[in-house]
Amino acid sequence: MALPTTTRTSGKSGIWNCLLVGVLVSALSASAVWWVWAKVSILFYGDAEAHLNTARRIWDSTTPGLDQLGTPWLPLPHLIMLPLVRIDPLWRSGLAGAIPSAACFVIACLFLFAAVRRFFASPLPAFAAVALFALNPNVLYLQSVPMNEPVFWAALLGLLYFTVRFSLTRHLAWAFAAGLAACAASLTRYEGWFLIPFVAAYFVFRRRIAGAVAFSVVAAAGPLLWLGYNWWLTGDALYFYRGLGSAMAIQANQPYPGKNDWWTALHYYRTAAGLAAGPGLSLASLAGLIAVVCKRSVWPLVLLLLPGAFYVWSMHSAASPIFVPVLWPGSYYNTRYGTAVLPFAAVAASAVVAVTPARARAWVACLLPLACALAWVIPPNPHRFVVWEESRANSVARRDWTQQAAEFLGPRYIPGTGILTTFGDVTGIFREAGIPLRETFTECNGLPWLAAVRRPELFLQREWAVVRGGDEAQSAITRAALRGIAYKLEKTIIVKGAPVVEIYRRTGGFHGPS
Repeated sequence: MALPTTTRTSGKSGIWNCLLVGVLVSALSASAVWWVWAKVSILFYGDAEAHLNTARRIWDSTTPGLDQLGTPWLPLPHLIMLPLVRIDPLWRSGLAGAIPSAACFVIACLFLFAAVRRFFASPLPAFAAVALFALNPNVLYLQSVPMNEPVFWAALLGLLYFTVRFSLTRHLAWAFAAGLAACAASLTRYEGWFLIPFVAAYFVFRRRIAGAVAFSVVAAAGPLLWLGYNWWLTGDALYFYRGLGSAMAIQANQPYPGKNDWWTALHYYRTAAGLAAGPGLSLASLAGLIAVVCKRSVWPLVLLLLPGAFYVWSMHSAASPIFVPVLWPGSYYNTRYGTAVLPFAAVAASAVVAVTPARARAWVACLLPLACALAWVIPPNPHRFVVWEESRANSVARRDWTQQAAEFLGPRYIPGTGILTTFGDVTGIFREAGIPLRETFTECNGLPWLAAVRRPELFLQREWAVVRGGDEAQSAITRAALRGIAYKLEKTIIVKGAPVVEIYRRTGGFHGPS
């Protein structure tokens, strides 16, 4: 059966269908956020903690301002947290980051529904696509925590919708809107940069040079802004790529599976994607992919497959390993990157509904997502939820020492006395203890920090220090001792699989933060 590429559905019914999707997905999203907040933790992922605290320090820091965005992570996910993250209860609970993620998830689902409805000229495949995507437990967990994947899904699926609308109408406004979506994607995750030349080529292929120009000018604003920000902040426009905290610096030329090996990179990414999709969606997407390819209406699938291609390329060439529990070394690292192709899988699988005879289409649209969802819970085993399991397994030690340090420091800390420390995992201690970040003094505070750690006898006047073995704050304490400034070790926290955490208190009087 041929797949239609134009829509005859009335605008009125389309609006009501979108409203229905919005209500259902919002209820599902809110329920998932509540469950994760009440039963588990919003901040198991170390990256979730870091995203939340990066947004918080823009308001709450010894030196607040946009320079607190830092350079490794793109800014949009942090910027959309700003209205909520300054509210202490929302910051401490993590909800300040979870709520924007959930909102972006709902937006992503609405764009997915609208795009598939237009592409297949029917609401039933669109309902199926949304259900296949939204009922995936890995998606539901990510949309419940302060991670940047939900923000990227909203931008990516917005880009899909606008390009589909352009293909049907050839109106220049849709090319401009696509540029805005691509710009948002490029300010969220680096695979957004990878999308831009391919989408520009799509507009050229459609013989709309004006559309290609409009799209490219708007979309390119995102990467240009980030290059300019890095140059302004560090003097190196590519600092995000090769500077402190970048993937290249973290890996430090260490070997890993897939580096300079295309086949292994593809194998590891395909495995991560399969674990994220689950067996039901994997099989359904393969069946639907065949139907779409036979029709040769493949642009939505090409676009949605590009983020996965970016990760394969990154594993091969850009120091971005992915570890999965079923392949050597049997651990979790960036396993969640497999979720990048879940929109692709959902759209491909929805083609199964589109090619089903009309009398059975409604049944298939209901039963296909239900079967894929049941495959996750029968038999019940939460360890199969690979994204959740990655966050849990990799955070056991961090959660332990964070709790111990917060319980020790919180009751003893007097506001205004100051804490010498570093920004990163340690920052979770202060969030959990309810200590504002402006009480901390870290490398993110720029020149005052450099002055204090290099000339502690002149500029280091914080009463407390919270350090991890070998970090810059510990080096500053050691240097201070050599220059007659005594800090007494008050607490040592040793947790298996983690660096030692030490809490020091200055002796011999205190003169207030410099």
